[in-house]
Amino acid sequence: MTHINLLPWRETQRKERERQFYSLLVAATILMAVIIFYMHLHFSGKIEEQHQRNSYMEQQITLVNKKIKEISTLESEKEHLLARMNIIQDLQSRRPLIVHLFDELVKTLPKGVSLTNVTQKETTITLKGIAQSNASISIFMSNLDASKWLSNPRLDVIQTNEKIGRRAAEFTLRAELISHNSNSSKKEG
Repeated sequence: MTHINLLPWRETQRKERERQFYSLLVAATILMAVIIFYMHLHFSGKIEEQHQRNSYMEQQITLVNKKIKEISTLESEKEHLLARMNIIQDLQSRRPLIVHLFDELVKTLPKGVSLTNVTQKETTITLKGIAQSNASISIFMSNLDASKWLSNPRLDVIQTNEKIGRRAAEFTLRAELISHNSNSSKKEG
């Protein structure tokens, strides 16, 4: 005998497909929600990690800027100290010049000439004195010009005065001090 299925099989099949469709739709929605939630957590973590990196970099930049300021102050202090050292070295190198100057003045001073005042401004030496005659002043200037420590003597003032019955010439002259380095002065001296 043949069996006849009187149930509405198409309707059952359609309902089964509808149920499967809705099940797949719910599963896809849940899967999509899970994916979106995971992506949100993932990107939030990346953003937080980048914020931490940025704050670390800002801290490091602040530290480096402080070090740069310290370095610039140290460099300015270094330049200041180097300038002071150069001044001290210059003074040290000029220290024996005064001894040579007075030695040279004694050697170049002829008889009949005496100095009353010696001043130095940088390399210019101003000599004031009294001489018995103008010829003595001329000899003194020639001796200064021949000196290895003084050069270019220039007569500024010469006045003749009668003091206690004798004639004297008051003079002012300038000469340039020749700076020798300390090594050559040691060899020459």
